[in-house]
Amino acid sequence: MTGHEFNGRDERDGGGRDDGRNVRRRRFLAAAGSVGVAGIAGCSGSGDEDASGDGEAGDGGGGGGGGDPESAVGQIGSGREGRGAPGGTPMAEMPDLSGELTVYSGRGEFLVGELVSYIDDLYDDFDLTVRYAGSTDLVNQIVNEGQGSPADVFYSVNAGSLGALADAGRTQALPADVAEKVRSEFRTEQWVGTSGRARTVPYNTDEFDESDLPDDVMAYPEEFPGDLGWAPSYGSAQAFITAMRLIEGEDATLEWLEAMVERGATTYPDEFRTCQEIADGAIDAAFTNHYYIQRVLDGNPNAPIATAFTEGDAGAVFNVAGAAVVDTASDADLASNFVRHLLSAEAQDYFARSTFEYPLIPDVEPIGDLPTIDELDVPDIDLAELSNLEPTIDLMREAGVQI
Repeated sequence: MTGHEFNGRDERDGGGRDDGRNVRRRRFLAAAGSVGVAGIAGCSGSGDEDASGDGEAGDGGGGGGGGDPESAVGQIGSGREGRGAPGGTPMAEMPDLSGELTVYSGRGEFLVGELVSYIDDLYDDFDLTVRYAGSTDLVNQIVNEGQGSPADVFYSVNAGSLGALADAGRTQALPADVAEKVRSEFRTEQWVGTSGRARTVPYNTDEFDESDLPDDVMAYPEEFPGDLGWAPSYGSAQAFITAMRLIEGEDATLEWLEAMVERGATTYPDEFRTCQEIADGAIDAAFTNHYYIQRVLDGNPNAPIATAFTEGDAGAVFNVAGAAVVDTASDADLASNFVRHLLSAEAQDYFARSTFEYPLIPDVEPIGDLPTIDELDVPDIDLAELSNLEPTIDLMREAGVQI
């Protein structure tokens, strides 16, 4: 791979494991900007879910209806019954957007298009162009376009792609008053997280109580008595296995994969379908991102599915989508203020209600009966390393996993 290509798969990280897991909490994002374009060289797998619509928050999303630009905090999308107005800074209190701006978005239009259109429609003198593609492809495109790139803002599905672009020298520092809207573990000087997602264990509540589930993801193949499912060809699942490989080592990961195959874990094409099968009683538990469970419950509030969490291991990885200002932005102030709008009360509430992600500003709560970010026991790993999928795919194939 040349220095002009980024072949990472958009949602990855890694790191070491020690016995003090309860101490190893959220130092996991700031290092993501330290890995270069050539350094995050995962080159296999089908992990570019976001190429067709941001698989890291895919399979569902925003409701109809529109926000009211005249209100202090316009609600974007259909809303959720009983949910009040969000906290945070409304767009009305942010600088007006005026001029031409081009955003390269690795988040799918079906997920964030309504939000982007809402921002565009607020300002008569704002001319916004959005190019949608996979985050990996857009990193490559910006790097290869060189100083002639029309991109002003890069909006990514994951921290790894943001770190790759920053390490290639193709971003510029965000103003402190933009970046500091988000806590330090979700930003660097070059990019800022805009929403987050947690790995979880969805389970069928008709068959199991949360207390029945192991708190160590490595224990599931051997110790969980119910039927397990997974989506091993799905990008977020491969990122999960990559995290396991980096935390536990290749030998332990291979044993885990072989045990999943030997016990006959049911394979599904994606993690939303996996959660639907849990709710339908076809399987008892699986490994998915948290928002797929919330989407099932949004369609059927009485569905027998709930969310469990493991502790400080690959099953508890937390990743973020985020944005950066490209170094060649024609108007850096305008680009930074667009990123600021992604951290507004309306946008953060939209991520909670419409994509079911974790908002990253402290005044907006996630949807569902979920722990706060502070309550999650997240492993201390560098998300950028999750881009290195090739060894993971090799291990999965060696174990006999069908991908």
